Amino acid sequence: MRLSILALVLLLPACSYIPMAPSVYKIDIQQGNVVTQEMVSRLKPGMTKSQVRFALGTPLVTDVFHPERWDYVYRFQKAGVLTEQSHVTVVFENELLKRVEGDVVPAAAAPAVQDKPASRPE
Repeated sequence: MRLSILALVLLLPACSYIPMAPSVYKIDIQQGNVVTQEMVSRLKPGMTKSQVRFALGTPLVTDVFHPERWDYVYRFQKAGVLTEQSHVTVVFENELLKRVEGDVVPAAAAPAVQDKPASRPE
């Protein structure tokens, strides 16, 4: 009797193996601010904070210790895999736009932007 119970206990976990088991569904996650080249091209040195907010939207990160710096971060995960990521930093001096840093090229160095709708990740 004990031998049959022991055999049953040892063989029972083998029944739980299911080849080609279905995976867990992972949703697409879009976080942060989408900042396009066209939006950055609208920025000019000397713009006020409200003008920058109008052009780019409300920043995702504003630091209490660095109030003259706004960070616009964007991440897109498709089925749990990071497919797109960008980071744009806007720096102010005396409440006026001083420079733009990050993944998008500032207006002075950017080629002319054509009138076409901005592409969005699918």
